[in-house]
Amino acid sequence: MNTAIDLLINARWIVPIEPAGVVLENHSVAICSGKIVDLLPQTEAAAHYLAARTVDLPEHVLIPGLVNAHAHAAMNLMRGIADDLPLMRWLQDAIWPIEGKHVSADFVRDGTLLAATEMLRGGITTCNDMYFHPEAAAEAFDLAGMRAVLGLVVLDFPTPYAADADDYLRKGLAVRDRWRGHSRIGFSIAPHAPYTVSDASFERVASLAAELDLPVHIHIHETADEIRESLASHGLRPIARLRKLGLLGENLIGVHAVHLDDADIEHLAHHACSTVHCPTSNMKLASGISPVSRLRGAGVNVALGTDGAASNNRLDVLQEMRQAALLAKVSTGDATTLSAHEVLRMATLDGARALGLDRIIGSISVGKQADLCAVALNSVLTRPCFDPASHLVYVAGREQVTHVWTDGESRMDQGVPLLQIRDKELLRLAALWQTKLVN
Repeated sequence: MNTAIDLLINARWIVPIEPAGVVLENHSVAICSGKIVDLLPQTEAAAHYLAARTVDLPEHVLIPGLVNAHAHAAMNLMRGIADDLPLMRWLQDAIWPIEGKHVSADFVRDGTLLAATEMLRGGITTCNDMYFHPEAAAEAFDLAGMRAVLGLVVLDFPTPYAADADDYLRKGLAVRDRWRGHSRIGFSIAPHAPYTVSDASFERVASLAAELDLPVHIHIHETADEIRESLASHGLRPIARLRKLGLLGENLIGVHAVHLDDADIEHLAHHACSTVHCPTSNMKLASGISPVSRLRGAGVNVALGTDGAASNNRLDVLQEMRQAALLAKVSTGDATTLSAHEVLRMATLDGARALGLDRIIGSISVGKQADLCAVALNSVLTRPCFDPASHLVYVAGREQVTHVWTDGESRMDQGVPLLQIRDKELLRLAALWQTKLVN
């Protein structure tokens, strides 16, 4: 007697991520109650399961949903507003003044809706976000049907959102309490960066993160100036300072990690920290290239992120995979470093691991949530195809993403988004905010 399930996906190729380096041909994924219940050859699936719905992907590769391990989603409303500037001029002369004037709960909700829609269309099912008004972001990600970890921002200077570090934490933790138990929305504590947070605030962050078992999401070692400033102000490089303050640990998500010496890498590895490589943003702001091969060689978990659309200018993890692979090769002079399968793992399972979600997402494994993405490799732009894993990194783009699921629920079907908000409304919101921001 066949077992009843909700969904059966039959794919030409499946890259499950676990085990590493495997590509399965003509296999099926069986899904029930939002979870993966089986991964087996198509001939066996037809004999074992009776599906309420079957999706055939005859010329597609099925992968886990992509994990964007660092973004500022609401900044989609500032896409392209201050291009071609170095980081600190970009922040101090453009971004921070605009945020001071315009950022509100409505700004965050609308910008995050735009970002979530863009990410889902590119196969991204999970986002690690860092921005103000996390409740508004939670509402937007929930409406879109995405999985998200929302950073409770901590700064030592006032913004329209909060007055000081205590106020940021008080407001953020109240939001966490209201959303506690949500199946797709989680939280981290997000001290912005070593140059915007004091020792006292860092110590409180470390204490709260340990008490509440939350990740710590922070920008670190993004620019050479950041290192020089830290040495001048604290007598320590930023990572050494975080170590002294008790911040380093397996819950630390260090974003950018560009300017690292051997001691920095040793500290990150010893404390089982994760880093997030944001190749496009780091190139655009001329910040440098993260030493991904050295980090991975030392045992540091490295995920991939887009950063915000104001510094990228797109939320496209497929593009980040290609950029990461090519930068690793050209920066090391080794064409064999960071293979396609390794980059795919960074964009899926390693991202999930950084967020503490690797037990539920990040690979196509029995018992995990059915967060999945299908990429069509059937056009003249993608043929011939000798290796679908290689094609995902070096050939395909988000325009080839055709199907997306979170928790087994369809979010995009044959290229058509199945969302609760329509493009017409999103375009109206984008036009509204464009007018406000330039006036």
